[in-house]
Amino acid sequence: MLAYQFPGQGAQSAGFLHRLPQHDVVNATLDEASQTLGIDVLTLDTSEALRSTVAVQVGLVVAGVAMVRLLADAQLTPDMSAGLSVGAYAAAVSCGALEFADALHMVRKRAELMEAAYPTGYGLAAISGLTERQLEMLAARQIQDGLPPVYIGNVNAPRQIVMAGSDAALDRLIERALAAGARKATRLAVSVPSHCELLADAAAKLIDYARDVPFRSPRGIYVGNRGGRPLHTAEAIRDDLATNMRHTVRWFDALTVMLEMGAQLVVEAPPGQVLTDIVREQWPQTTALALSSIAPDRWTATVRRRLVASGG
Repeated sequence: MLAYQFPGQGAQSAGFLHRLPQHDVVNATLDEASQTLGIDVLTLDTSEALRSTVAVQVGLVVAGVAMVRLLADAQLTPDMSAGLSVGAYAAAVSCGALEFADALHMVRKRAELMEAAYPTGYGLAAISGLTERQLEMLAARQIQDGLPPVYIGNVNAPRQIVMAGSDAALDRLIERALAAGARKATRLAVSVPSHCELLADAAAKLIDYARDVPFRSPRGIYVGNRGGRPLHTAEAIRDDLATNMRHTVRWFDALTVMLEMGAQLVVEAPPGQVLTDIVREQWPQTTALALSSIAPDRWTATVRRRLVASGG
């Protein structure tokens, strides 16, 4: 079985949209996105543009859908799809639950709400080597010491956790985490405190917006962010996308479900490779592939070859 995974904010790098394959399907996807949003989406991946949460999130969805369409043009379609944070929008398009144009509008609204809520002074930090429970205890100590709260944003693996909060609180947490034995603790290229209660008001506004967005039941399997479980109805996917900014992303649970359901080849959309590294580290027997690490003109041939080799 073929599974797609779509990265979230933090995976972006300057020029990532320009590194997509030179192919008619990709060019048509870029043109559709530009016409839908009334901008040239190829201006969204400069170093300066990527300081904007809106540019990053829209660009990631465009890259993910371009991959889906390119592989579909070669008769390669996924059995299941999941996306981390904003990557969930590309996953919803991938499984047929959401039209590309509607995903673009909703993502732009989402990013605008997040950016307006916390224009500066907040973000994310990735901690490797400590468990969720250990980080909960460190976060509780910070509150006891009178510091602003920090929150568990993503559980990417049992000892690979992303924390959300203010810059000052995250910097102090990084010090505590390293002192407590973390292998690595670094800030991410994200300027908003994603996946925590700080975004409750923004999520409520996106829920209101999403009521008018048409969703359908998925053709393939869609695995959600909040619970890391398959979602089978239009309303469940609508809720997952509209609310995931304020809830912890249970990414490790989502990956576990996909593999338990029979995923044999897990393909990561550009521009990321972190999700592929998680699969390789946690499930070394599973074939995982990051297309950003492959020459663009070899995407379809490589996916087809790896799928055959994995028994799919």
